[in-house]
Amino acid sequence: MTPEEGLEYLKEGNARFVAGTPKHHDVPANVRRTATGQYPFAAILSCMDSRGPVELMFDLTVGDAFSLRLAGNVVNADVLGSLEFATKIAGTELVLVLGHTRCGAVKGAIDGVVLGSLTGLLARISPAVRAAGAGSSEDDAYLERVAERNVRLSMRELQDKSPVLRELITSGSVRLAGAIYDIVTGKVRFLPD
Repeated sequence: MTPEEGLEYLKEGNARFVAGTPKHHDVPANVRRTATGQYPFAAILSCMDSRGPVELMFDLTVGDAFSLRLAGNVVNADVLGSLEFATKIAGTELVLVLGHTRCGAVKGAIDGVVLGSLTGLLARISPAVRAAGAGSSEDDAYLERVAERNVRLSMRELQDKSPVLRELITSGSVRLAGAIYDIVTGKVRFLPD
């Protein structure tokens, strides 16, 4: 599957999810099929929010995608290493950074929440808050604007902080895409390149 075909497969899967017409997945058969190796076509960095399970929203099954879930879909050394493995070693050709509406981590970054180790995580979102300009965490449109800027920030950090990913993306071996999941409608809005 090419990166473009993979992106289209995610879009079609989300359309089925929104319509309530998912494919029938023979999960036990897929478990057996993947027992000897994995060849996911996508790696998805998303928020850990319980309302955004990537396998369901894209109508995926066992073995289809690597799923990295971290509050605010932020980038750290572990995410970089995981995505380097997914792409350079396992051969995944599509990396999707997925934010979502009404994100608690984005809201916490806007509000300047201070709480143990969460403080450092929220600080990674602060550049997106500054880029979005003034606004309130009570304003859903502003929250979504910051979430989108945060997705773009994470996309840029993947390339800036990992020479491995930068080379794969620059050469066209790997496609990097961004999207926002709407927790109200279930629809994923893919960001323009």
